[in-house]
Amino acid sequence: MARNPYSHGAARSLAAGLIFVAMLLAALSLWTAIPLSWIYIGSKLSQTQFPSGGPYLIVAVGIVVSIVVIGWLISRLNSLYIRITGTNRLAPMLPTWLKSMRDTSPTVGTTTVVEAVLMGSVLLAALALTVWFFLLAGSPIANQ
Repeated sequence: MARNPYSHGAARSLAAGLIFVAMLLAALSLWTAIPLSWIYIGSKLSQTQFPSGGPYLIVAVGIVVSIVVIGWLISRLNSLYIRITGTNRLAPMLPTWLKSMRDTSPTVGTTTVVEAVLMGSVLLAALALTVWFFLLAGSPIANQ
């Protein structure tokens, strides 16, 4: 019985893509969900509008510990990605019209998966901040 040669490759590609998206969401939470959730927790722990150092310390320690945990999670997902794909490098994305017909040497300086994930999360966080600042935040100037 003949086996479909593309079924195993397609499953691996899908799994690698899902892991990449999970890494991207985890990295995006470093800039968004973690700080916002700890600030919310700190605000619920305070009884007054001018709290002592306790809630601030809890927020600072919570953010640092959460970032370390998410960094560890991204590292584990990267290890899983390497086991599935056999590499930690992304394929170079050079347009065909920029390639030489004699170009057969391996590309030097390709991007690793973790680099792409972290840069993608920074760009997405910057885009979210820009959209919020210009479209959703409203004006701080009081209406006359």
